[in-house]
Amino acid sequence: MMFCLFLGITFSISAQQTADFTNELVDYNKAIELYKNNQFLAAQSLFTSIKNKVDDLSIEGDCAYYIANCAVRLNQQNADALMESFVEDYPTSIKRNEAYINVANYYFENGKYAQARKYYDKIDEGSIPRSERDKFNFNNGYAYFKSKQFNEAKKYFNRVTTSKNYGSQAKYYLGFIAYEGDDYEEANELFEEVKEEDRYSEGLSYYQADMNFKLGKFQQAIDMGKEKYENSNPQEKSELSKIIGESYFNLEQYAEAIPYLKEYKGKRGKWNNTDYYQLGYAYYKQGNYFEAIGEFNKIVDGKNSVAQNAYYHLAESYLKLDQKQQALNAFKNASEMDFSLEIQEDAWYNYAKLSYEIGNSYKPAPEVLLSFMETYPNNANNEALKDLLIDSYITSKNYKAAIELLENNKSFENKLAYQKVAFYRGIELYNEGDYAAAISMFNKSLKEPRDAQFTARTTYWKAESDYNLSNFEEALVGYKQYLQLPEAASTPEYKDSKYNLAYNQFKLKNYTDAITNFKSYASSTNAQGAQKTDAYLRLGDSYFVTSQYWPAMENYNQAIELGTPDEDYAAFQKAISYGFVDRVDSKIEGLTNFALQYPKSIYRDDALYELGNTYVAQNKTAEAIRMYDRLIAESPKSSYVAKTLLKKALIFDNSNRSNEALSIFKKVANDFPSTPEALQAVASAKLIYIDQGRVDEYANWVNTLDFVDVADEELDDAAYQAAEQPYLENNKSQAMKRFGDYLQQFPNGQHALKAHFYLGQLQFADGKKEAAIPHFEFVLNKQRSEFTEQALSRISEIFLGKKDYSNALKYLKRLEVEADFPQNVIFAQTNSMKASYELKQYAEAVAYAEKVLQNSKIDNSIKSDAQIIIARSAIKTGNETKAKTAYAEVAKIATGELAAEALYFDAYFKHTDGQFEASNVSVQKLAKEYSGYKYFGAKGLLLMAKNFYALKDAYQATYILESITKNFTDYPDIVEEARTELTRIKASEAKTNASVETGEN
Repeated sequence: MMFCLFLGITFSISAQQTADFTNELVDYNKAIELYKNNQFLAAQSLFTSIKNKVDDLSIEGDCAYYIANCAVRLNQQNADALMESFVEDYPTSIKRNEAYINVANYYFENGKYAQARKYYDKIDEGSIPRSERDKFNFNNGYAYFKSKQFNEAKKYFNRVTTSKNYGSQAKYYLGFIAYEGDDYEEANELFEEVKEEDRYSEGLSYYQADMNFKLGKFQQAIDMGKEKYENSNPQEKSELSKIIGESYFNLEQYAEAIPYLKEYKGKRGKWNNTDYYQLGYAYYKQGNYFEAIGEFNKIVDGKNSVAQNAYYHLAESYLKLDQKQQALNAFKNASEMDFSLEIQEDAWYNYAKLSYEIGNSYKPAPEVLLSFMETYPNNANNEALKDLLIDSYITSKNYKAAIELLENNKSFENKLAYQKVAFYRGIELYNEGDYAAAISMFNKSLKEPRDAQFTARTTYWKAESDYNLSNFEEALVGYKQYLQLPEAASTPEYKDSKYNLAYNQFKLKNYTDAITNFKSYASSTNAQGAQKTDAYLRLGDSYFVTSQYWPAMENYNQAIELGTPDEDYAAFQKAISYGFVDRVDSKIEGLTNFALQYPKSIYRDDALYELGNTYVAQNKTAEAIRMYDRLIAESPKSSYVAKTLLKKALIFDNSNRSNEALSIFKKVANDFPSTPEALQAVASAKLIYIDQGRVDEYANWVNTLDFVDVADEELDDAAYQAAEQPYLENNKSQAMKRFGDYLQQFPNGQHALKAHFYLGQLQFADGKKEAAIPHFEFVLNKQRSEFTEQALSRISEIFLGKKDYSNALKYLKRLEVEADFPQNVIFAQTNSMKASYELKQYAEAVAYAEKVLQNSKIDNSIKSDAQIIIARSAIKTGNETKAKTAYAEVAKIATGELAAEALYFDAYFKHTDGQFEASNVSVQKLAKEYSGYKYFGAKGLLLMAKNFYALKDAYQATYILESITKNFTDYPDIVEEARTELTRIKASEAKTNASVETGEN
């Protein structure tokens, strides 16, 4: 019984295990079905459940195999780990190799070639079934092919070239590998073997066309490309366009090349410099220069043989369309590259010629021409260039650089050119006010008297320079020499020569000769406008100072009738003249009318003072006093106030009104200390005090005056006379010492005012301007005297020279109000506007400039200065409308640097108005006529670059900007702006041109 029970239990357990195993097999088969139906997640879950329950190593291994396979297909992160675990945990599984093949093929079929390669490497090739070997070799080769490991790929592809299923594909890819390796002959052979198969024919047309092109078989490339062209996709069509177009290009069939070259879309939507060159050159060869330029000028930043060739033909295209500035830049660019020495030389020659024709902002035209001739001494064009060089010195107006070249370059010597250039450089310096330097340059010109006309002109302008330096004797010699030269009459200076000679003689007080020449000029056809009226005015003055009063009055009348701007002066002189011909009533009438007719004239106080004196002479003291009182009331700052008070006091003294006279004498002494009038007032007061017996009062009063020392009066006077004597004899060093000694001994002496003024003048003339300041300040801290006006002028000049504009302006403002001489008023106003501008007081600067322009007596140089101040101030304050008007006025009359500035702003305003081509014309003129002013030349080029980019010429824009950064490092502000603009343009161009580098330059 016990045995049977044991058997029963055993039987019962075995049955249960069998049932479980059967259930697991059912589940296993179910999981297999799910796997085959691509239900990988459900299958994986069921395989996992079975694996955890089953006690059969074989089934457990199979479950691990399928779990890993599902993980691969589900792209689970642990897929690789599961597969490796399967191989490691079940090393005897028959599915080991199958697992690697299965996973590798799965990755392959899903295009994951890198992962496929990983598992193909793990496969034991010897265990692969024969039926699977071709697939293994092809897939392995293709995976290597996709990772561009062509040598490895070839090894596997070569194993299946005879395979029924994979042979054609293998040959196709082997052909492609040969194609990529530039082995076009082998590639062609392989492609020929498979070209009949439809699935390859589509791609092969492109590759075979490309291979024929690369083999130089351009017609075959065209034929094969055209076969496929119409039925190709857009990307392929673009590539075929390039192959066909470039093949035509290489066959020099440019008309046929153009439509295909245009159809090319570029790599990733971008062309490169070679693409633009080919299309541009095709247009160029067809004579379509406008379209050629449109392509060539997209070649930005080119630095190879293609670029050099392109820039040369771009320049020629520009020349064909008469766009010379653009051509100059392109020739210059081509000449800076040495890929083709022949192109470089010819480009440089054309660059030099154009520099002469239109000017050059980069370098002076003479320098470019000389540089070419020195670099290519055997060039056949050099003889012709020598003639251009001579002329270029003149046309470029860069006289300073030309002089340096001619003086320092002994290999090329031209005396005639030197004579002319030295003359023009002298004129330039003369216009800048540097008369001494101008004379030096004129002397250089006169040493080479090759051209008689230029010799005459130089002689004249040297005389003019001497005149402006107050070297009147030397100027007289120069004017006479000029007029004796036969060529003088045919020079432009001749019409004014007699007028200027007359003025020089007037300055030398040779009034008889002055009269002769002023009359000769005034009666000539050359005389006109302001100079003619001025000649009559100076004739009047010359007759006046030689006591020929009737002729003087006739000429003053003539000046008035012609509308002289100095009408008030002529009227005053005419009235005075009547007094010298015993027509006192006419004199009084003239002076009385003058006071009414010219209420704002600077001669108004002169007229009232002279009228008072005339009444005194006629013993009409009441009328005289009335005139004197009127002068003091209406012109309280007049230099005549002290004299007028003294005259009035003397009338009272002579009329027994001594106390009233004494009061005035004391006022003069107190209000105008140290002046001659003050000293005379003290002497006259002394007589009244003595006459009235009030000597003690006199002594007490005199002790309050620091400029009168009764005890030392004679010693004071003697010490001053000792200093004044060498001053009058023009012994400057001795006079300076003695005036210094006098002021040390008598700091408040009766002659202290004069001593300070004369010592200041001497130190100023000796170049000791800083030392002169306290002496002029002493004069200016006293009441107005005969020295005040000149001291104001001198001290203003000193502070202007030191660029101490604040102090200069302080004295200039006084000078404007207190000056009696019109020249000093103009000096004060013009320099006040300049000082205000330098102090950034733009509104005040403009106010002074407008005041200056209201003066009809100013010359063109001062008008130009005033307009430039208005223009610059307007620019600084953002008022470009006003600046534009002002610069337009400057341009009409300016010379030298101001003319260059005005021309630059003419270009600038045209640019801002969108007139880009017109702006470039102005910049070209600036380059041709004012190349010596490099700052404005550089600014003009920067403007030109912006104009060209606005005109869609990226090449011109970028080339000019790069040239600025290399050639104008002296102007960092301009270079920085050029770099910024260049970066902006290159970034924009890089969007369509793959050859453009956008890195920092």
